[in-house]
Amino acid sequence: METKLIAANPAETETECLVVFALDHGSNKKPEPKLSPANATIEQAAADLISSGEVSGKAFETVLLHRPQGLKAKRLLVVGCGKKKDYSHTELRKAAGTALRALKPKLIQSCAFVVPELPTGAEDAVRSIVEGAYVADFDPDTYRTDRKDFSTKEITVIAPQNSEVAKLQRAAEQARIIGQSQNFTRELVNEPSNRLTPTMLADRARQMCESMGLKCEIMGPEKIKAMKMGAFWSVAQGSDEEPRLIVIRYEPGVTDGKPAPEKPVLGLVGKGITFDTGGISIKPADGMEKMKYDMAGGAAMIGTMRAIAQLKPRIKVIGIVCATENMPSGKAQKPGDVQIAMSGKAIEIINTDAEGRLVLADGLHYARTLGCTHLIDAATLTGACVVALGHANAGVFSNNEDAYQHFTRALERSGEKFWRMPLDQEYLDQIRSNIADIMNTGGRWGGASTAAVFLKEFVEDTPWIHLDIAGTAWIEDSKSWIAKGPSGIGVRSIIEWVRSYDGGV
Repeated sequence: METKLIAANPAETETECLVVFALDHGSNKKPEPKLSPANATIEQAAADLISSGEVSGKAFETVLLHRPQGLKAKRLLVVGCGKKKDYSHTELRKAAGTALRALKPKLIQSCAFVVPELPTGAEDAVRSIVEGAYVADFDPDTYRTDRKDFSTKEITVIAPQNSEVAKLQRAAEQARIIGQSQNFTRELVNEPSNRLTPTMLADRARQMCESMGLKCEIMGPEKIKAMKMGAFWSVAQGSDEEPRLIVIRYEPGVTDGKPAPEKPVLGLVGKGITFDTGGISIKPADGMEKMKYDMAGGAAMIGTMRAIAQLKPRIKVIGIVCATENMPSGKAQKPGDVQIAMSGKAIEIINTDAEGRLVLADGLHYARTLGCTHLIDAATLTGACVVALGHANAGVFSNNEDAYQHFTRALERSGEKFWRMPLDQEYLDQIRSNIADIMNTGGRWGGASTAAVFLKEFVEDTPWIHLDIAGTAWIEDSKSWIAKGPSGIGVRSIIEWVRSYDGGV
């Protein structure tokens, strides 16, 4: 999709469809829709729609008008952004996505968005529109033989005529990078496990790195065993598919003739279980087909590294993905086994379906050996997190207040919804083992926290963020702004978290 930014009078802009946004300024009882920004010609064209009540400003409402009088556009689409008091860049991002998805089935493959007023400024408005449009353009029907190409070919963003175009152009370009990288993650998560084995995932990561100028190292079974990654290998040993340890490195270049200043080294660690049967502790058959998405955390890190390569923060970043299948076989680990992690800790296996924390344990420890001073991991880790938070919020855990404050500031820009969960000592007591150091599960209660505190044992005092995205990595029902299927959750937030250490947030 091509993206253009212009500073122009939207009423004079020729386009297949002009998209404008409406806010409800009224009380709860009576809507009072107003277009943003105010434009007499556009308001006159939409006057009948507004006076009739067809346009109310309700969130994600869409009304299409053909041959609008006084405009050079062939069509006018009015999209509601909801109550003015609730209006933010997050709602604008969704509204822009709603517009694109409303036009796609009508085979309208180009449109122009009028940049509305936003409390945080025009740059945020441009960024939200472009990100929302890119995310909305993704559809998961990759393998349908009757698939029709509804993809959007071009969007134009129309800024006010007195705008600082250079700043807005940078915002649009950054948003394009982030939107494309989120969709790249979604493409990976959407792939069936027979078409995205650990080896294939590693190949896709390598190809991305080659195209983006990143360093990429791929390690197989012998290297994993040689490095004594016993926790990672214990999951991989049951599958005929070989595991892959994927390491992606971003090194900041020289700016203004000077190397980047000394800053933290950030480690991004993702769970890459390309299919999860549960192993010997096998899952129920119903819904198991979705377990192809169990590598969504790893995909998020690959997508994030893709964006970082283009956004070029002045900070060193290392991405690590532990990719394997979790399969039952005569070679698979069994409940009651004891595994020795790379750190030397002994782990009693209680449930082989608690495998994500095992691969992350070695991934997090390995990141520390590579010199990472701050860590973030993402994983579809626990059903318990879904029970606690549903599909509205993902869980976030942290052992460091400063790192967590960086993440909360990142969320202000990303608009993604995370809720902080506890890491109290009592959860660690639940996973004490009689035969080893720790168990890989702590029973039914507090499962998201016992899984997180398990990981904490492998980061120790290193500042760390853990994202449990099990409930939000897959969208069960289509929304007006995003298709059913993989969401790409985490990519935007992790990008902004990384940029926050370079002053980007």
